[in-house]
Amino acid sequence: MELWSAFLLGLAGSIHCAGMCGPLVLALPKARVGDAMWVAGRGAYNSGRISTYSLMGACCGALGERLAIAGIQRWVSLAAGALVLLSLLPRSRLTPGAFLERYAGKVKLAVSRLLRARTLGSLFGLGLMNGILPCGLVYVALAAAVASSDLIHGAAFMGLFGLGTTPMMLAVGFVGPKLAVNLRWKLQGMAPLAAVTVGLLLVLRGLALGIPYVSPEVEAGQIQCVNCH
Repeated sequence: MELWSAFLLGLAGSIHCAGMCGPLVLALPKARVGDAMWVAGRGAYNSGRISTYSLMGACCGALGERLAIAGIQRWVSLAAGALVLLSLLPRSRLTPGAFLERYAGKVKLAVSRLLRARTLGSLFGLGLMNGILPCGLVYVALAAAVASSDLIHGAAFMGLFGLGTTPMMLAVGFVGPKLAVNLRWKLQGMAPLAAVTVGLLLVLRGLALGIPYVSPEVEAGQIQCVNCH
């Protein structure tokens, strides 16, 4: 997957983030918007989110690398793309399933404890915890990270995804709750559109149609492997 698609997914999908994570952003310790403590606090929080995404991306990229060594990289890309597209069926709505509700509850309990601490360290920790909250959009990005078949590329992909969501997270802090509600209502179709784009790119990559950068051709029996000797 091209890295530009990660930033695009995060940027377009951040409308979804405004609705899902906006309440947490609005619950962060209050300070005058734009002053040194506000900037430092939001920087710590978003750095935590991006750190978690990058770590998860590295793990997924490493998994994809092992699968590439096994010679099934094309099928991994096809499967990941198909799963992304299936996740967009009306029933799913890019939201976590009921089986994740208990897990989400435990994470939110830890988040509430960190909110009470009100230090830069706790804000960084809040960002770390935010990164592991169940989120369909994050799962879409992680599927692409697996298909990247490289630890570094997977980490960079998820890091850029997180960076793409950051402007909206900052905007929620600037404007307040109306942004989270109104923009999500007016532009709620952008997150699924971005996910469709990533899903189709994954499928095209797996088809190996010989299209440079988008769907490079893979010769029969070729195994794409990194650091093999």
